[in-house]
Amino acid sequence: MDKTILSIENLKNFWCRESKLAVDISQLNINLGERIAIMGPSGSGKSSFLKLIANDLRPSQGVIFFHGKNLAQWTARDLSHHRAVLPQSAAMNLELPVSLIVSLGRVSSVDQTQKNSITQECLRLSNASHLTNASYQVLSGGERARVQMARVFAQLWDVKDALLLLDEPFAALDPYLQIALLKNLNQFATERRITVMAVLHDVNQALQFFDRGLFIKSGQLLVDASLDDISKNAFEELYGNQFLEFITDNKHRFLIAQ
Repeated sequence: MDKTILSIENLKNFWCRESKLAVDISQLNINLGERIAIMGPSGSGKSSFLKLIANDLRPSQGVIFFHGKNLAQWTARDLSHHRAVLPQSAAMNLELPVSLIVSLGRVSSVDQTQKNSITQECLRLSNASHLTNASYQVLSGGERARVQMARVFAQLWDVKDALLLLDEPFAALDPYLQIALLKNLNQFATERRITVMAVLHDVNQALQFFDRGLFIKSGQLLVDASLDDISKNAFEELYGNQFLEFITDNKHRFLIAQ
């Protein structure tokens, strides 16, 4: 039987103090171990939604339950043991070695005995082992993205049944690294039964590596379904443009924007 890890009821959030809704989702349940792609045009409320379920924003109305407990009642320390977040941009400009940045993911862990080996393994998973001794300050945007991915791997390394929230995690990476990290992310999450929720703009990354799609537009949840079942027309309505659809011999599906 599926276990609900996240449940949302009558969630509303407004832009600053204005009356315009940034997020308006009446009901949503997320099950343990799902890989969910959050999709929609720019400015549709995707990042605001992710910040709400990360507990970085408090909702104007409604409630979010995480592991059956009101999210607002979790302490920051307890939440860090069950939830990791990779924001769209990590505001760090520190002259610190990469290995130290990654090891910060282990700060709240009770067991510190394997911190160094875990740090190195997480850098390997994020294809960043060669950056171990580099200064974070001099890294490119793509290199920083891989280091931050390693940091959240380190945070959840010895955790089961956790939630990993990612906001456009692969935007700064070249195609090869995007695919490599997506494969490693899926392996990491599967081994630990981690639920992954990621804001994505790449339709084909969603189709190939995620199993459920949440389509958000103007703060509203328009579609919640298996990505295999979401039609080309639904993608076209979401983004307001046409797509060409291709099915490969091994049944992989691709959509190309026109």
